[in-house]
Amino acid sequence: MPKAPDAPLLDKRSLDALLRSRFGSGFSKLSDIPDPAGLTDAAKAAKRIADAIRGGERIALVGDYDVDGVTATAITTLFFRQIPYPLDVTIPNRFTDGYGVSERVLERIDADVVFTVDNGINAFAAAEVCKARGIDLIITDHHTPSDTLPDAYAVVDPKREDDHYAFPEICGAQVAWLLMALIKKELGLTIDMGQFLELLALAVIADVMPLVGINRAIVQAGLAQMEHSSRPVSVIVREALGKTKLGAEDIGFQVAPRINAAGRLEDASLALELLIAPDEKTAFRQYELLTQLNAMRKAIEAEATEEAIALVRPDDRVIVVAHEGWHEGVVGIVAARLVQRFERPAIVLSIEEGRAKGSARSLGNVSIYDLIATQETLLEKFGGHKMAAGLSLRAEDVDAFREGVNAEAAALDPDDFLPVEEIVGQLDTGSVDFELLEILERYEPYGEGNPRPRFLARDAEVVGIRYLGSDGDHSKVSLRLYRHERQTFDLMAFRRKLERPESGRLTCSYTLARNEWGGRVSIQMMLERLYG
Repeated sequence: MPKAPDAPLLDKRSLDALLRSRFGSGFSKLSDIPDPAGLTDAAKAAKRIADAIRGGERIALVGDYDVDGVTATAITTLFFRQIPYPLDVTIPNRFTDGYGVSERVLERIDADVVFTVDNGINAFAAAEVCKARGIDLIITDHHTPSDTLPDAYAVVDPKREDDHYAFPEICGAQVAWLLMALIKKELGLTIDMGQFLELLALAVIADVMPLVGINRAIVQAGLAQMEHSSRPVSVIVREALGKTKLGAEDIGFQVAPRINAAGRLEDASLALELLIAPDEKTAFRQYELLTQLNAMRKAIEAEATEEAIALVRPDDRVIVVAHEGWHEGVVGIVAARLVQRFERPAIVLSIEEGRAKGSARSLGNVSIYDLIATQETLLEKFGGHKMAAGLSLRAEDVDAFREGVNAEAAALDPDDFLPVEEIVGQLDTGSVDFELLEILERYEPYGEGNPRPRFLARDAEVVGIRYLGSDGDHSKVSLRLYRHERQTFDLMAFRRKLERPESGRLTCSYTLARNEWGGRVSIQMMLERLYG
């Protein structure tokens, strides 16, 4: 168990100053969203789609099966319904179609114009098929492109090298929303683009966009809209969560996993039906279905995680595990669980018909993408970024791949493998109260780019431990932060069964949250990491 880092004592005033310093340029407003015409090719794409609408041409949309892609598809679908104009909507199936617009997907589409949301930046083969069939392909994406772009009619992506959009760190749903705003302007429509903010907030949070600048403004406005919206999906979410105030964590940990479960286990169209549900009855039915799928996902994931743990080699710096029949839709989550448990990068592969396909997750300063790239000669396909990647290879090459990746990892600085945890300090005696909670809430939403502050509790007294959940796998620790204090706090440790330390004391990092239950409001500590 690692040693606790040094952490300065903090009072409320110094914490407030620290959090304010994260927003040195001030807080953005919705009016600060840059003109979407600043996106390269966006005006060209909007004019082509508007011309197709005016000319009665056939238009098809190809989305993606994660939360960002499904939300982008929902916003676009709802926008076209309000024009109104028919739109042929396709979300590829993870298992039968693979990712994004592809030759297989295009076989089912008969259109004059095809445009994508949240995918397509590397759809070179699809672009060639469209060109041969006389289809104008418009790509809208936010992922990093290769050195060259697909030969499409238009490519709208803030990560293009020649794009100079003022705020490029946006998700696929935001790119789609901005394009719809340009189409609205091109056609002279009166559609209120602000009505989609609640859906947009869902995508921004789920796709882990930095919650600063315009992203923060969008999420704040979207969550506020969701709390009062009559949109069926928002009504059902409020009822299901039983909360009067929704936070980014509610969306990230409760709603997003349910939407993702559809694409992971079945088909993302099930999630799309929730987001565009015309009435509360339909929304309730879809939410319940997604809840069941998410429960199935958890069970499948738990079983695969236990099997994966048994296959971990203790001396490997990078975990590489492979197994026949692991569900393709959960291997990424299993990899994340292994990283959390062993504090090492992890690659989890599912083997089927002689082919190993899976996902990788990293930590610290280790680029899992760069490590995987060193074994490119063994791979059929791979892609991703520093902290996460996907790959496929022949099953017979898995052992050679494991050895190669670990040989490369052995040359890295051991400090690169240390988890990055920013502890802001140790709260002074008596600071943990509702006034402190109000200061923390002032700087919400928290997430990527604006992490929820983590605090250190050193040698806190363990008063008692209760185990919660159907399997007793969650721990609720009654904790006294300082000696000679009477007040205790609840420290929640999800998916961790903690045992009472022999010394009766523990040192850990934690975050603070408002807990509403049964009409009572309390301050709850959320365990992040234990220290020796």
